[in-house]
Amino acid sequence: MPEPLTHDQIATALENLPGWEHGDDELNKSFEFADFKAALAFINRVGEAAEALGHHPELFNVYNRVKLALSTHDADGRVTQLDVDLAGRINAAAEA
Repeated sequence: MPEPLTHDQIATALENLPGWEHGDDELNKSFEFADFKAALAFINRVGEAAEALGHHPELFNVYNRVKLALSTHDADGRVTQLDVDLAGRINAAAEA
């Protein structure tokens, strides 16, 4: 079972994750793209990153906006290193 990170560990991790925030035991970030097609392409890249880690985000899409929330169900819905790792991969997917 993954271990939940402390608030200090999460704060340190967020220093290297531009745009991500911590609240309600989740890491959260919103992305905006030129259009729906670009948002959908991003969602597909996120899916590939999530599958590679075996860890999946909550994902919400409306037209060109995508909101993501990360927490680890196996850690009682709290933030773990898996969430931090996936957030980094999601940021990279947004730049692709």
